[in-house]
Amino acid sequence: MENQVPIYQFSDPDDPQVVAEELASMLRSGQGSTRIRNDRERPYDGQPWTDNGIRGATLVEGLTMRDVVDCLVQGFLLSSGPGEPYSKAINGTWIQEDIFKVDLHSLDPMAVAQNMLCCIEQYMGIFPNIPKEKP
Repeated sequence: MENQVPIYQFSDPDDPQVVAEELASMLRSGQGSTRIRNDRERPYDGQPWTDNGIRGATLVEGLTMRDVVDCLVQGFLLSSGPGEPYSKAINGTWIQEDIFKVDLHSLDPMAVAQNMLCCIEQYMGIFPNIPKEKP
């Protein structure tokens, strides 16, 4: 199957307000196909420096499952904002129990995912894994 970008179908193409709102929503989104799909075969067609772009196509290598859990915990701590959990993550003095000090309701779930992926890249020694711009 060819790597095709799906065609968006407006929920009500005859209503200018609906079209305007849906277009604005699309422009705010850098998620590419992830915005409308979640299968593993969807293309990496988001913004190139995101997990939905070419950066997200990087295979995770050399990590244990514990490493991945550590990166997840750090993702939560780094997303918690100013305070002890964040400072401990920045300083490398965190422990897994620190996650219980974080108000999970105040977190941006995508920030957690993005911070976790940055930690994974750091563990792999490839951070920042940002594609080079084409001349």
